[in-house]
Amino acid sequence: MEQKHPLPPFTLETALEKIQLAEDAWNSQDPERVSKAYTIDSEWRNRDQFVNGREEIVKFLSSKWERELNYKLKKEYWAHTENRIAVRFEYEYQTKEGNWFRAYGNENWEFDENGLMAKRYASINDLAIKEEARKFK
Repeated sequence: MEQKHPLPPFTLETALEKIQLAEDAWNSQDPERVSKAYTIDSEWRNRDQFVNGREEIVKFLSSKWERELNYKLKKEYWAHTENRIAVRFEYEYQTKEGNWFRAYGNENWEFDENGLMAKRYASINDLAIKEEARKFK
């Protein structure tokens, strides 16, 4: 049986660990690596897009990181229950045209008993920034 530790039910310590693992994976910009944290049939809402399953996750992230260059993400704990974690996050990226953006948002995560994320709901807003205003270098 495929498992991704830490497993629910989450404590504050294991929720923080899960968040750091997610941040590290996303900052790798490796769609295959990121997809392994999700169930085979994981459901996402990402802004106005709906993504279902690992195959679509890999496709979505590959496309994302072709457009969002110099990507750097920071996630912060918001709350947790037995098998759910809520985070706030911000990340910065540069477009091919050289413009910089900072994205802000919230994510709600639900995990199965094996520690794989079954649901991910993300609300995200982008803000154009000047290069000298970057936080993450």
